[in-house]
Amino acid sequence: MQDPNEDTEWNDLLRKRGIIPEKEPEVTEEQLAEMIEQSIEESQSAEGRLGKLNLDQLDEVEDDEDEALIIMFRKRRIAEMKAQAEKAKYGEVQEITTIDYVEKVNNSGAGIWVFLHLYKQGIPVCAQINQHFNVLARKYPEVKFLKAISTTCIPNFPDHNLPAIFVYFEGQMKRQFVGLDFGSKVACDALEWILSRTGGFKTNLEDDPRAPKVRDVIMSSLRTKDSDDDNDSGEND
Repeated sequence: MQDPNEDTEWNDLLRKRGIIPEKEPEVTEEQLAEMIEQSIEESQSAEGRLGKLNLDQLDEVEDDEDEALIIMFRKRRIAEMKAQAEKAKYGEVQEITTIDYVEKVNNSGAGIWVFLHLYKQGIPVCAQINQHFNVLARKYPEVKFLKAISTTCIPNFPDHNLPAIFVYFEGQMKRQFVGLDFGSKVACDALEWILSRTGGFKTNLEDDPRAPKVRDVIMSSLRTKDSDDDNDSGEND
């Protein structure tokens, strides 16, 4: 069978009579590049308009947008919601003891961040952090928030190191905040900001809510701790 796309007199005659369709014009490399650029621009524009909208908002703009785009972003949002629901399996603070430590912390599982607060009754800042942990556990249900009375979790843990927060990822300790000098009060948003800096969750806070003086003291302490860890690592090599 003769190829209808070939340039022959017979195909030209058939095209003139409308028997076969006109041959598609060849696309140059320059035209291809322009098509790719246009596609990228359109994609970025659609992402900017629709990328952050929830399902209800997508429904509101449905009549003003291309149907295929709305379907694509709706499918993406539903997939994100399903993925988030699968991760959101905690949502409250669990109290643990030494017996639970291996199961709840070391064997927490792949992709799981754990924030463990060691506290003691009668220490006001510990009580505040426990309250804030309740708020953060509900706000970030994909993260495991734990608390434990210090001496029931680690025998003879010194009170002067309280409050103490240990941060784990996949069972490995990533950060520790021991005896942080917050004074007699610590705000929930300040604690949220500090813990979010570990990478355990993404906060919607745009700026550090603490006063510069308090922030500088704590960050200096963390830098000193990191430097000591580096020195210890070098000495052990």
